[in-house]
Amino acid sequence: MGVSEQLRADFDTVAGQHGLTDLQARTLLTLAEPQSMSEVAGAMTCGPSNVTGLADRLERLGLIVRVPDPRDRRVTLLELTDEGRRRRERLAEALVEGSMLVARLTPSERGQLKGLLDKLLG
Repeated sequence: MGVSEQLRADFDTVAGQHGLTDLQARTLLTLAEPQSMSEVAGAMTCGPSNVTGLADRLERLGLIVRVPDPRDRRVTLLELTDEGRRRRERLAEALVEGSMLVARLTPSERGQLKGLLDKLLG
């Protein structure tokens, strides 16, 4: 639990340093590829109505756009803008650099940890 709490605190701090709330930052990190709003809701473990509000705010910040799904035009996808991709990359880098826990690991240990966490998360 201590590791989880420290990672959450580190995440909130880094998100704030990038002018984002924790939910906005999580959404940016979730959008490596365009996703439907329902997919984002599932990944964020929240309701679709919450994603609508998040999408509205991220769109106003110029970080995402809504686009029709080419496979089903009834579905709206959320896609990062160029600025959204840049912000996502800077955020991901800052999360690694800004984590007090991760900073204690060597690059090799970080790679091992990533592999183990990826395995646990399937």
